[in-house]
Amino acid sequence: MNVLVINCGSSSLKYQVINSESEQVLAKGLCERIGIDGRLVYQPAGGEKEITDAPMPTHKEAVQMVLDALVNEKTGALKSLSEIGAVGHRVVHGGEKFTTSCLITEEVIKVVEECNDLAPLHNPANIIGIRACQALMPGVPMVAVFDTAFHQTMPAKAYMYGVPYECYEKYKVRKYGFHGTSHSYVSKRVAEVDGSDYNSTKTIVCHLGNGSSICAVENGKSVDTSMGLSPLEGLIMGTRSGDIDPSAVEFIANKEGLDMAGVMNLLNKKSGVDGISGISSDFRDLKAAMDEGNERATLAINMFCYRVAKYVGSYVAAMNGVDIIAFTAGIGENSGWLREMVCDYLGYLGVKLDAEANKVAGEEQLISTADSKVKVYVIPTNEELAIARETVALAK
Repeated sequence: MNVLVINCGSSSLKYQVINSESEQVLAKGLCERIGIDGRLVYQPAGGEKEITDAPMPTHKEAVQMVLDALVNEKTGALKSLSEIGAVGHRVVHGGEKFTTSCLITEEVIKVVEECNDLAPLHNPANIIGIRACQALMPGVPMVAVFDTAFHQTMPAKAYMYGVPYECYEKYKVRKYGFHGTSHSYVSKRVAEVDGSDYNSTKTIVCHLGNGSSICAVENGKSVDTSMGLSPLEGLIMGTRSGDIDPSAVEFIANKEGLDMAGVMNLLNKKSGVDGISGISSDFRDLKAAMDEGNERATLAINMFCYRVAKYVGSYVAAMNGVDIIAFTAGIGENSGWLREMVCDYLGYLGVKLDAEANKVAGEEQLISTADSKVKVYVIPTNEELAIARETVALAK
């Protein structure tokens, strides 16, 4: 079966077509600037990247352009749309309603809409993408794969906040966690690579990118994760503050004359390593500046690595041990220098890195030494493949 994987943002759409038998990517790309002017990027397997500028007033036109590109006589990866057996949609927030992926029905869409308050930038866009595909591909099974579902195994002691219980009862204020598809894929994959029993292994996955989160996976289940009600909680990130004293937020708001929208913009888009360094949210830029002696870039990197190490330590305590630590996502997969800085904090666990192996970028690799008491791996994430697998399991 060929699966079309769709990941809709408010003004963008990423896609891949994956053959479920071979798990080969037949084509991939994205639509940008939806609702502005529109640009389609399309690349068939083994072919050149094609860029087409064309109006995309809505996601429906974007999806139509993707489908047209897939069956283009010259460079299309498919002969006809009938070769697409199912569509897998990334949906950011499923609240407490969805603990697993599910076939999309009108009732499912209604429940996703009820979660819009929890992810106002993402869920509405996800629904728009679903509606567009339904209109253009009637009768094709569609599956929703939720970012939050993997973390629904967290115990209440991990996901509840120390606020009046009525806030949970009335509004479902609690930790949900994100990057669930990535954490699920990487924790399973590292067990396969290591030859460990997934259901009896303690793994900590460090998903480090512009958005970063850490997850404790005990015996195949997420038992804690660093992101919370929203992706703002947890690690310092590219432009997100991560954990902060709420009184500091009030203090800044009063001093700067900010309303709640202004505060959230500050914490989500002007903070993190970008706000600390004053240079960039891109760690490549920060590393170059650090190497040149820039103090604020150095501070930003040190703060990030320190926070990662602290979360790893807390999850070792939560699981009463750890067998494997896996680094993934853009920074985790490609920045050996940063992995080394994080692991320098973990000597108390008996972690020892192999300096040569740690030079790896973007490939599966054991980077700890033979005598390291905890195994450390680099495992590239593949959320699209994970979504495709979930889709096939439900659509067959």
